[in-house]
Amino acid sequence: MVTLTIEVRAPEVEAVVLTDDTLKADLADGRTISAPLVWYPRLVHASQEERGNWELIGGGQGIRWPDLDEDLSIEGLLAGRPSGESPLSFQRWLEARKTGRSVALYDLTRPQK
Repeated sequence: MVTLTIEVRAPEVEAVVLTDDTLKADLADGRTISAPLVWYPRLVHASQEERGNWELIGGGQGIRWPDLDEDLSIEGLLAGRPSGESPLSFQRWLEARKTGRSVALYDLTRPQK
């Protein structure tokens, strides 16, 4: 039996718009996809300025918010996947924002106080 494998590539992103409750991405093939913002806690807790500071990565296959250390793939958006960040990781990130410390300063080998 012969099996044919077809590689499918998600279309590139052309524009991103975030409202108070929705992430919308305009794709090169003419579609617009949207997802509830609550799926991405870092974006929910971001300022308007941070939300507006996004860039395309991977030749338009993903979106990055450098101020938030948040990356989303178009493949994940098309598949309807919310953030895969663990609650502990998100909590550490949120605490670091409050104190102005970098998340990288955490020593993950020792329990945090």
